[in-house]
Amino acid sequence: MSSVLTDPAIRKALNAARPTVTGRVVRVVGLTFEIEGLPAAIGDMVRLGDHPGVLGEIVALGEHGPIGMPLGELRGMQIGTPARIDAAAPGVPVGFELLGRVLDGMGVPLDDGPSLDALAHVDVDAEPPHPLRRALVRQPQHLGVRALDTLVPCGRGQRIGIMAGSGVGKSSLLSMIIRGTEADVSVLALIGERGREVREFIEHDLGPEGLQRAVVVVATSDQPALVRKRAAFVATRIAEWFRDQGKNVNLMMDSLTRFAMAQREIGLAAGEVPATRGYPPSMFGLLPKLLERAGAAEHGSITGLYTVLVEGDDMNDPVGDTARSILDGHVTLSRSLASQGHFPTIEVLDSVSRVAGAVTDDHQQSLMRELRALLAAYREARDLIEIGAYKPGANPTVDRAVALHDQINAFLRQSMNETDAPGVAWQRLRDLLATPNVADHTGGGTVPVGMQLPVPGQIPMAQAMAAQTATSAGMLP
Repeated sequence: MSSVLTDPAIRKALNAARPTVTGRVVRVVGLTFEIEGLPAAIGDMVRLGDHPGVLGEIVALGEHGPIGMPLGELRGMQIGTPARIDAAAPGVPVGFELLGRVLDGMGVPLDDGPSLDALAHVDVDAEPPHPLRRALVRQPQHLGVRALDTLVPCGRGQRIGIMAGSGVGKSSLLSMIIRGTEADVSVLALIGERGREVREFIEHDLGPEGLQRAVVVVATSDQPALVRKRAAFVATRIAEWFRDQGKNVNLMMDSLTRFAMAQREIGLAAGEVPATRGYPPSMFGLLPKLLERAGAAEHGSITGLYTVLVEGDDMNDPVGDTARSILDGHVTLSRSLASQGHFPTIEVLDSVSRVAGAVTDDHQQSLMRELRALLAAYREARDLIEIGAYKPGANPTVDRAVALHDQINAFLRQSMNETDAPGVAWQRLRDLLATPNVADHTGGGTVPVGMQLPVPGQIPMAQAMAAQTATSAGMLP
């Protein structure tokens, strides 16, 4: 019965069959309006004023009647403005005709393409997959980014967060994934983005080739909070439709933080008491409702990649901390790497995939552990290496990390237009770790391939120290 009532056509007919009741606006404060004499419920769409009027959504129930927020501008609204329940609440267009299209947060085309009115429309709300009927994550999802495919491997149906501060390369990483992924369809939600960046991202970062098998949903930062919030659910609903057609979908949202900020605006305007850092309790309940809708089904999957814009590079801010507790892993981007011109800025040691063991074989896991061990050893000895105080031979793992440093750095770096086919990244990692160390002819360990430390006593001490320091050039963070 519940599935019948969620059908938008039936809901529209039921709304149309309601007795026509008109209320009136009795209060407008900040982002909200209050209506008197209208029997509206939470979530109902209402239209204020004469045709076309302003569309709004009921977000709370006040002492004198329902309280709503607009999906447009309230400019010109007056006390006494008529309000009625809108029987034609907007649905979400679905169909293969959406590929290559750019929609706004209400599901209306932003581009110059044909109208979508003839397509089927579904309700924006849907239930997440039943926990006992979700398909297990057992197949790898190739993303085309070496550092991810080998060291933070992603599985079909996994949900993963991309955690970073501003200006560290989140959008660039998403564009690399869209170009290099083996997913059938990509659905990209740009939530709260700067208007200047939308066209630049679509035309430059995404490009015509990436757009051909993608659907883009855009809600810029100047749009009402309800539109920004709805855009995330519209993109998720479109991804769900493609999953129901048996497609493997990448759902990418930039950013989950701005979605949470939109809910913060809505909650505070509706009268909720602020909690951690001003976020209302409803935000912490809404995040899992959105994130749990991604995942694998019997015949299709949604792999969710959600960027999280952490405040002040604090990875434990409320949104980031809550997202990590729900998602199946996270990728941390480093401002330090960005300042060195190292892209993508993936901090491998701080990134985790909870399904890595399920989507890789024993040999791949061995390679993954070995490279992570080298990165960890180099990080621990970094200070000694930088000042030239590390003595080769003191630790074989550090010796090998120093010897392979340049090759590891080259492996982790990748240009925007570079894509490795499935399997190629793993082969490159095998070749890298098969590189032999070069013995230090002083009898004390290993140094980078192609470099030899000086024999003490043959040159002045200052030059010996300079040569020692040179062995750590190009350090990995």
